[in-house]
Amino acid sequence: MSCPFVREEPIVEGARLIWRVFRIQRILQDRQGPLAQRDSVLIERYRFSREGIIYLTNLLDPYVKSSTHRSRALTTAQTVCIALRLFASGTFLYAVGDAENIGKSAVCRSIRKVYLALKHFLGVFVVFPSHLRPQVVKQGFFSIAGFPNVIGTIDCTHIAIKAPPGPNEGDFVNRKGVHSINVQMVCDSMCHITNVEAKWPGSVHDSRIFRESGLCTLFERGAYDGILLGDKGYACRQYFMTPFPDPNPGPRTRYNAALGRTRARIEMTFGQIKGRFQCLKSLRVAPDRACDIIVACAVLHNIATIRKERTPVVEVQPDDDLQPVHLDQPSGRAARDRIVQHYFEY
Repeated sequence: MSCPFVREEPIVEGARLIWRVFRIQRILQDRQGPLAQRDSVLIERYRFSREGIIYLTNLLDPYVKSSTHRSRALTTAQTVCIALRLFASGTFLYAVGDAENIGKSAVCRSIRKVYLALKHFLGVFVVFPSHLRPQVVKQGFFSIAGFPNVIGTIDCTHIAIKAPPGPNEGDFVNRKGVHSINVQMVCDSMCHITNVEAKWPGSVHDSRIFRESGLCTLFERGAYDGILLGDKGYACRQYFMTPFPDPNPGPRTRYNAALGRTRARIEMTFGQIKGRFQCLKSLRVAPDRACDIIVACAVLHNIATIRKERTPVVEVQPDDDLQPVHLDQPSGRAARDRIVQHYFEY
């Protein structure tokens, strides 16, 4: 029976009293526009200049813009800069949130939006053999050390990740005992990434990644007129040149020296991308998300290189002492001997 002296039911009134006591007051923090800083500060924090950030904002806006403006939703520029800050620093989500005055969950959503958006542009900015004509690519490589007909240098690098749960955890342990993703990249003479394979666990050998890649299939079909340069961890093929093992002084030594100087471009590329995006030194995410972030960083690296953004100090990656798991093919040895005879016997 309701009481005539109380306007509402006692239960409803009690619920309102409890809500007033335990209600969490919303606090809208002041977020300064990321482009308000000087160019030097922007490059240090985000690895892109003001013009570069504006370019990325316009490029990614259809994919990352908020569907509403309620509750002071993040702008596209803020969303992009949050992701760039994590990629550049490799720090924790809460640290990025504290720096940008937003919560950890908002940081996580922003980063996911950006790296998924960047994957849409993989085929636009990462093109093999290059955005330039093949003859221009070959001339660029030939000018380094006189090695002919090269359209790309190839190698793999390990990106450390946290140990994933589940029965496949052991597959990600590389030969150094670290959980990682083994990433194959190809670059041109200007350190533009022209091909990237980021899906293999750390225990997989470099040569297997190449054999099962789409790039290998295209070369086997004769789709490209040119050769790749790799280290001794790969098998020598007609289109894939590797160094001679233990050569005597003479033409083969000169061949190895020229190959090493030319192939150093891929090591420089690894140094640049890891120096520009510190997150690639160790990713604290699941393997599938790590692969997406690696691809996104490859796209960002090419955008930065094409736009001539400031290049970080390069830490040249040491060569892995890998032994080939397959013998050199006879056609590969014959092609290698012809190169030695025509270009290095003098």
